[in-house]
Amino acid sequence: MAFKEYGSYDATGLADLVRNKQVSPGELLDEAIARTAKVDPQINAVVVKHYDYAKRQIDKGLPDGPFTGVPFLLKDLDILEGTRTTFGASVFKDDVADHTGTLAQRFLAAGVTIFGKSASPEFGLMPTTESRLFGPTRNPWNLAHSSGGSSGGAAAAVAARILPVAHASDGGGSIRIPASASGVFGLKPTRARNPLGPDRGEGWGGFSCGHVVSISVRDSAAMMDAVHGPESSSPYVAPPPARPFIEEVGHDPGRLRIAFTDKSPYGDAIDPEIAAATREIAALLAGLGHHVEERAPPLAADPAVAMSTIVAANTALNVRFAEQRFKRAMTTDDFEVLTLASAHNAQKATSTDYVAAQLATFQISRALATFFESCDVFLCPTLCSPPLRIGELNTMSEDLSHIAPILRRYMPATAMFNMSGQPAMSVPLAWNAAGLPLGMMFSAKFGDEGTLFRLAGQFEQERPWKDKLPPVCA
Repeated sequence: MAFKEYGSYDATGLADLVRNKQVSPGELLDEAIARTAKVDPQINAVVVKHYDYAKRQIDKGLPDGPFTGVPFLLKDLDILEGTRTTFGASVFKDDVADHTGTLAQRFLAAGVTIFGKSASPEFGLMPTTESRLFGPTRNPWNLAHSSGGSSGGAAAAVAARILPVAHASDGGGSIRIPASASGVFGLKPTRARNPLGPDRGEGWGGFSCGHVVSISVRDSAAMMDAVHGPESSSPYVAPPPARPFIEEVGHDPGRLRIAFTDKSPYGDAIDPEIAAATREIAALLAGLGHHVEERAPPLAADPAVAMSTIVAANTALNVRFAEQRFKRAMTTDDFEVLTLASAHNAQKATSTDYVAAQLATFQISRALATFFESCDVFLCPTLCSPPLRIGELNTMSEDLSHIAPILRRYMPATAMFNMSGQPAMSVPLAWNAAGLPLGMMFSAKFGDEGTLFRLAGQFEQERPWKDKLPPVCA
């Protein structure tokens, strides 16, 4: 490889090299392509490669942005004019976008070179990335395990140092889950912080949002500065930040009131190594001068029930769009069994069921807002069991009854913050005895990414993770 030090830089550092003419955007792109060729056959993270698009960007001249010349991947759920987007579904395997999404436009304006799409499960439905179309995306720390989902390709590619930052999205934990499983940093923004247009005003009833996973905290903050803000079609807007997000990183967080739990929100037992790691981080926070106490927000309703109803309705609409476009009924040749079953469940539900699910999410949001009146940050495990093994969730099984119990055990705490719209982040602060990452999740009040960036910056100094490299980087 021509640029051996590439993997030790975050995106901000690479952009500085370009700005100072120490390296060219073409050289960075060549390095990302070389690393993809070397590593991706092991992890299967970059499922759509459009290197020619990135080369044309460079030839045309890149905009002067905070990440000019930095290689970048879009998640295979977002659209970029003239490139293929499959949504992880067989029926869309050859689809080429005729326009570009607003968030992708803002990434381009930040100066990145978009050389491909990262793997996602079909429609982003699962917390593991194993679509029938492309096969499993494997965890760079242990290839027998999943990198998480639904932004599993993005997190695996960043963890494997193919690139330092990549687009990700989160409707029920899909930034934080793969960040935890793959040992990278991932922050889910406040609802409506980043745009979802021009084709949608919101995703999954307001649950979904887009941002990035990254090696460093400052990359996440600087990218949010570059892309946040409403568009003309935004149905609502997030509170404006007090100052640029990048200024929060490295700023003293002060003495925060931090509540924590090492238990599942359902009260179920969790993996003992993860519980112990959570208590260790709580003790570290206390040692840093924060006020730490053990307590957790009450569940005003079951997030899994509300999530399944709302996501199923959105899935059914996606299937309907496909049927209208192709003028035929969709079968398992087109979509996975899970996708069609979810759509079928939505057809059995009523409009009243959907409104009841919305009401449940409001009850959850209200309870969380009340809880955060007496604390600044809530700490709990991102995942309550280690990264799933490849094949543990089978979306093509005729019997899907195994899926709900696994989801309840694996990711019980992430979706509630999609329902409340609060910012939440997964920070790579622990690894288990088997060498698999165990992310810690921190959430803050609605609109308060600033507190999370300050706290994450403090962790980055106290317990740095950037130089921890998975075996595929050897």
